[in-house]
Amino acid sequence: MQIYWPKFLLKILFWLSAEIALTCLGLDDLADYSEFLLQDRNNFLSPATPIELVTEI
Repeated sequence: MQIYWPKFLLKILFWLSAEIALTCLGLDDLADYSEFLLQDRNNFLSPATPIELVTEI
């Protein structure tokens, strides 16, 4: 996998400056909350374990 370094560094610098600006404005928590709302919920679900019912004593 080849990384295009100038584009990668530009994205990192943009993200970092946005984080600093939002923190100074007090809006960083709002941005984190919106990311939480938009993320995929299937990552949090754990696989269900099968349950065996005892029908005889």
